[in-house]
Amino acid sequence: MNLRPDQLAVQLARPLPPLWLLHGNEPLLVLEAADAIRAAARHQGYEERETLVVGQGFRWDALTLAAGNMSLFGGAKLIDLRIPTGKPGRDGGDALQRYIANLPAQTLTLITLPELDWATRKTAWFKALADAATTLELDAPERERLPEWVGRRLAVQKLSAPPEALAFIADHVEGNLLAAHQEILKLGLLHGEGALTLEQVQDAVLNVARYDIDKLRQALIEGDPARCARLLEGLEGEGAAPPLVLWALANEVRSLANLRAGRDAGQPLAALFKAERIFDPRRQQAMSRALDRLTQGSLRAALMHAARIDRIFKGLAPGDVWDEFLQLALRLARRS
Repeated sequence: MNLRPDQLAVQLARPLPPLWLLHGNEPLLVLEAADAIRAAARHQGYEERETLVVGQGFRWDALTLAAGNMSLFGGAKLIDLRIPTGKPGRDGGDALQRYIANLPAQTLTLITLPELDWATRKTAWFKALADAATTLELDAPERERLPEWVGRRLAVQKLSAPPEALAFIADHVEGNLLAAHQEILKLGLLHGEGALTLEQVQDAVLNVARYDIDKLRQALIEGDPARCARLLEGLEGEGAAPPLVLWALANEVRSLANLRAGRDAGQPLAALFKAERIFDPRRQQAMSRALDRLTQGSLRAALMHAARIDRIFKGLAPGDVWDEFLQLALRLARRS
């Protein structure tokens, strides 16, 4: 019997069929469905559980032994068979067909597989398994359905968000539902229950998805040295690539230097912002304030500092890259 994922909860409330098959391209959904089946099995008296993971050197007689090795008290048992590659081989395929043909009494068998190609779906063992088992195929939702999926996950935590916020999350987690799951849990921890705003979602999700590179740039031009220090520490702890951090810092220095030179030459800031492709009003305001505290001389010195950092991580000059990043950020963010 094939089940849709949304039918699983209803099925688990009934007496459990003896054979389950889970497969699909999204590990998070497969794991969650397997967890739900295991929990239902415990609730229905399957107190003993044996897990078998098929890998190199796995002996398929272990499956038969697990089925025959009941506890001394004769309780019901769950056999949790996992085939991470989705390829049991000839011996495994034969063993599965024999097992399916003679399912042991008082035993629930849960078999999990990854995403399967067309060739695997045509094998005799898979056809026999799919015909005999209660089967769920658990694939990631299509891109157009991803915001709806995110919305349902938020609703479980008694959260809601406007369509533009759901679309924002979907854009940043597409192709990785585990990341989406983590972001949704984080939103619940940060904001509890209720309605989220687009701004709250953008702030929380962007912090993880981009890991604060943009936040570092904003803190730099807004003149927040303490925040710059915290962000750099976090980037270092997460193993951010020094060239990426240097690019972010140097890009801000170059933009500020160009703006400062143009303003000193009497050019209007609006035209200078357009030339530098700075269109966000908040960023324009922060840049304007930064120009008031930074001179052409200090910006030239900052560019030279950035060039020295480039030589350090290329091994052409001595020094600690992350300490130099901090010194450069403080040089630019410190308010006089």
